[in-house]
Amino acid sequence: MSVKRLYAVILLLAMVCQEVGLGQDQPTLPAKEAAAESKPDEQLEINKNALLQGPSEEMRTKAAAVMLFSENLLARKILLDALKQGENAPARMAVCKALSQARLVQKPMQNEGDFVEPLISILSTNEDTATTRLAAEATLMFEYELVQKQLEEMVTNTALPAQVRLNAMYVLKLYPDIRAATRLIALVDDPDSKVAAAARKALDSLGIPVGKDPETRKQDIDRLQSQGPVVFLRKRLIRLETELRNLDTEMKSWQNRYLSELSKRYDSITDEATKTDFLAEQLGSSDPVVKLWALERVYQSRVGSPSKTTLPAKLGPILISLISDQNGSVRLRTAELLSLMGELNSAEKLLEQLESEEDDEIKTKIFVALGVAVSSASVSNPPIKISPEIRDRTLTWAAKFLSEADPQKVQKGAEVIKKLLEQNGLTSDQIAKYLGLLAEKYRRQKTKADGALRAELLSAMASLCAQRSVCRAQAAKIFTPLFDDALKDDGTDLVRQAAVDGLIYIDRVSALSRLRKDLVNDPSPIIRKKLIDLRGEVGGQEDLAWLAEKIGATGEDQPAWQAMLKIFKRLGVDALSEWVARFSSDSTQNKASVEQRISFLEIAEQKALAENKPAVLTNVRAKLAGLYSTSGQFEQAAKYLEFVRESAQTAEEKRAVLPDLLNAYLRWPKVDRAAKLVENCLLEKDLDANNSIVRSIDDYLSNPPAGADINAVMQAIFEIEIKDPRSRPMWLGQLKRWAERLGKAAGMDEPKQSNNKS
Repeated sequence: MSVKRLYAVILLLAMVCQEVGLGQDQPTLPAKEAAAESKPDEQLEINKNALLQGPSEEMRTKAAAVMLFSENLLARKILLDALKQGENAPARMAVCKALSQARLVQKPMQNEGDFVEPLISILSTNEDTATTRLAAEATLMFEYELVQKQLEEMVTNTALPAQVRLNAMYVLKLYPDIRAATRLIALVDDPDSKVAAAARKALDSLGIPVGKDPETRKQDIDRLQSQGPVVFLRKRLIRLETELRNLDTEMKSWQNRYLSELSKRYDSITDEATKTDFLAEQLGSSDPVVKLWALERVYQSRVGSPSKTTLPAKLGPILISLISDQNGSVRLRTAELLSLMGELNSAEKLLEQLESEEDDEIKTKIFVALGVAVSSASVSNPPIKISPEIRDRTLTWAAKFLSEADPQKVQKGAEVIKKLLEQNGLTSDQIAKYLGLLAEKYRRQKTKADGALRAELLSAMASLCAQRSVCRAQAAKIFTPLFDDALKDDGTDLVRQAAVDGLIYIDRVSALSRLRKDLVNDPSPIIRKKLIDLRGEVGGQEDLAWLAEKIGATGEDQPAWQAMLKIFKRLGVDALSEWVARFSSDSTQNKASVEQRISFLEIAEQKALAENKPAVLTNVRAKLAGLYSTSGQFEQAAKYLEFVRESAQTAEEKRAVLPDLLNAYLRWPKVDRAAKLVENCLLEKDLDANNSIVRSIDDYLSNPPAGADINAVMQAIFEIEIKDPRSRPMWLGQLKRWAERLGKAAGMDEPKQSNNKS
């Protein structure tokens, strides 16, 4: 790094380290110099009055800065006079600040040497004031050679008052020049103890070691000169960077301590009104860090506590005012917060700040918040009245964002247009204009690689075709060809997904008719899911076979089944009968789960009841009984088996149901019903080992449910009364075998006999 470059960097760091309010916003120079106008004297008079009589420090400094780079010689004279005359200290300080700022931005200035004498004159006063400090700092705008003679004469002239010499010494300390440092070392031997002590202190602050005696100090000067200006400046730079880091660390440490105390105090407040007052006080703080802390607490109370749905009325106006805060971080966070608070009447203030904001990131956030404020106004409680002018200007800004090259800005512009066009309040011509802008922007993007942006644009266009949009008819007419083209030509899944949404919003039945053939096996799982859902919404019997192929497929099983159920509910019983048969076939059974088949058969049952189809009803209920048994729902199985038995037309059909019904009773368990069923069978005939009722009991004993009380079940069986035991020898033999099998449990070795003797 060159000596000149090192010199400039050190000057900048030195000034930063001296700033007491580290990190605070500083007045900035105008973006353009004051140009010559038709009446330069009039403009110069305005600048002069602003310098000499301006109500604020910022205004005075800006006026001085404008005149500093003016080509008008009178402007230079006004500045020099302000420095030379001590009656107007604020004006003198403003000129010094403007000179320092000019140095920091390294802007070339003509005849800068004009300011040497008046600045040295200020330093020559026997005062230690803010003005002398500012003059000392402004002196740094000159190369050291230009002020070396005056400064060294002042600092070494023992006849001068000590304060004058100290003022000059302060400048030497600031100058990143090896000659200024060696002069400070020599001053340690000054006969004035005050000057000598100040020199030693200055050297110590610069990290330059000072010998204990004159001879050693002479060696220090020789050593410093021998290392050369580059090494000297590099060491000075490293030290300043370290000091800056230390200052920053210390500042953050104190900030964190203070914010921690604020948090403790805030959290200790239990009364909501008091909490609101506390936040309002911090939002009004002059410290940006405290404002940001308070904004974060407002955010947390807004999104972190579901019970708090509204902002306290006192905070709304304060938040809105912060959108024009001097600190950029505060404006940025406020804009983010206002974008979550559509119930605030913030549109006018947001629009005003949007039109004056210079920071690009903040500008975008403000625009987003403005879109929310305008679009949410009509749905707020109570509604907020937004003037047509504000809505029109917001749309104009949205069009500007839409025309940008930055994809993020384009997306934000499209989103705001979508929100405002969905609502009432615009003329047909206005709607057509902004729909056309969206369409044209999308067309220009079709040849570009950014598929994500095309998808965002097409998604906004699709939303304008949805039911909630007041302009859906106009939007559909303009956008339908674009949706069609996207499905045909665009290979980006996100774009095609948005196109599918648009067509569905416009006309679901028409969309299904087209998508059935074009996207039947689309590679995008999201598009396939949309097609599945659409078939469920408006599809018919012709869609069931395609949906049935999805059953058992990973990720599409449940959506396809839900779509099938919706279609089933729209069909008649004759159409459902076909699917009752299909779900009984081996191939379909292997794909559809038991639960899925049960849900289908329950629909078929209701249809058969409604259309009075007894044969279909019996068939469906028989299948439901079997599925309930398979899934272990024996109470439901018993219920449906009883239905089937009641509807049986012949005695043989009724008897055929009994084994399954007995099994359901036993496994329910409903022991009393099981015993009654066996008793009724014994009234008809003897039951041998091959009888289906006996086999059903045998199956139960061989494979009882977990936790079943087998003894209790068999006790009930053994207690069945038989009128004439001699007429049921095979049954009695079976009871004996069961008793032996169960270890002849008490009371199981003999069946009960009826008290009625024949």
